[in-house]
Amino acid sequence: MRRQQHGFATVALTAMCAVAAAATAAHADAVAGFYAGKELTILVGYGAGGGYDTNTRLFAQHLSRHVPGKPTVVVQNMPGAGSMKVANNLFNVAPKDGTVLGVFASSTALEPLFGNKAAAYDPRKYEWIGSLHRDIASCGVWKGAGQGITSLPDLIGAKRTVTFGATSPTAITSQHPLFLKNMFGANVKVIYGYKGTKDVSLAMMRTEVDGSCGMFESSVRAAFDQHIKAGEFKIVVQFGLDRKVPYFGDATQMATLLKIDEQKRIANLIFRQTELARPLAAPPGTPRERVAALRKAMLDTLKDPAMLADAARMQVEFDPVPGEEAAQMFEDFYKTPPDLVAKARTYTEPDKR
Repeated sequence: MRRQQHGFATVALTAMCAVAAAATAAHADAVAGFYAGKELTILVGYGAGGGYDTNTRLFAQHLSRHVPGKPTVVVQNMPGAGSMKVANNLFNVAPKDGTVLGVFASSTALEPLFGNKAAAYDPRKYEWIGSLHRDIASCGVWKGAGQGITSLPDLIGAKRTVTFGATSPTAITSQHPLFLKNMFGANVKVIYGYKGTKDVSLAMMRTEVDGSCGMFESSVRAAFDQHIKAGEFKIVVQFGLDRKVPYFGDATQMATLLKIDEQKRIANLIFRQTELARPLAAPPGTPRERVAALRKAMLDTLKDPAMLADAARMQVEFDPVPGEEAAQMFEDFYKTPPDLVAKARTYTEPDKR
């Protein structure tokens, strides 16, 4: 009898596996049928030539091979309000069918949490495909800002105001130097109006501004390696909370300056988000099977030997964050107590404190 029951159980399990496999195959066929002959557009929230644009275009060149149906992949720049233009468009305008994705700053994604009325979206409702990079942000100065600055203590104690370029108050190119100003009293000023990090970098090298924040390791390696080695560009602070980037040399690790629990929790809200260095999202309501296919396609693309070879030539290293993890991070940020959110906002807003 037991042998007979075991036989029935085996048959039942086999049947269940067959049904599951058939369902998976049906979903894959449906996704492939949808994307075949279509165009998949990736909106980038910054101008051409910067880190977001360069890395997204590199990724997009290889993505089609890994999406069922092999759609044509097109990258479209949509700069504005520190990438908020893309965030709003993706949430409210873009078709919710998986044909339009968006890359925008994680700091911009969290603007609704901080009460920004222009941010007409909820980051918890996007379908997060993942993040192209898990990275650490930093701030650096060009040629010592004309006053021999080589460290964060030098920056904090600078006699003359040190200027940083930024796209808008919602971007980390603004929020991070303002945190240094409002938390530690650094003598800095933020100049707004640039379309992206490339424009900020060019302005810095023309000495229109003294430095730039929002500098991810991947971007610095690709665009500033020669300037780092020549001593022209110096990273003075890195914002990793539990790991240090060796490439940034002796740059101060922010975590070492945070002495009390409240400071650490505020810093976690401000800086942990930037580990999602190039987040990729689909609109809310995108069909689940297409979201699953796109999440897999992102991870498969970022380990594609051909893409990795192209990345190596550009001195770019990818360390992707899966979509499920990215989504959970935004859920966790929204669990931050309101009083800490309010305090974090005072440390990153212009002309406060």
